[in-house]
Amino acid sequence: MSLYDFPVTSLDGHAGTLAPWRGQVLLVVNVASRCGFTPQYAGLETLWRRHRDRGFAVLGFPCDQFGHQEPGDADEIRAFCTARYDVTFPMFAKVAVNGAHADPLWKHLRAECPGFLGFDAVPWNFTKFLVDRAGRVTARYGPTDAPERIERALLPLLDAPLPEAA
Repeated sequence: MSLYDFPVTSLDGHAGTLAPWRGQVLLVVNVASRCGFTPQYAGLETLWRRHRDRGFAVLGFPCDQFGHQEPGDADEIRAFCTARYDVTFPMFAKVAVNGAHADPLWKHLRAECPGFLGFDAVPWNFTKFLVDRAGRVTARYGPTDAPERIERALLPLLDAPLPEAA
């Protein structure tokens, strides 16, 4: 199963897949509005705005598995992200990233790029997975890795040619 085949639901409640982002470089992030790392929304938005015209997207997935730091519903999440950080990158419905009820996309991301010492669980909010244009997970960044730090790894992926159609 390709990364683009996994079912996702937008923050607006529309079911789909990641197929609309096929051929783009992606940064997939579990986000939360009441986390010490929440200010990273600003850096994520900056990356998105700076590179979206080159085929880059930040995809935000709210998660409430860590300290109940994303308690809101979709409307509350949208209102917070818009008012506080002017978020315009694509946001999706709240997901579980670990455990028995983990979202299949997140199981895939974790398996493709395990964390420190091969530990595949997402340790906290704002864990980031960098995906190349072919849908391969190329790197995993922890919650303390600021979005600005990821830009260095992002640029060569943006310069890579689009993959051949299968």
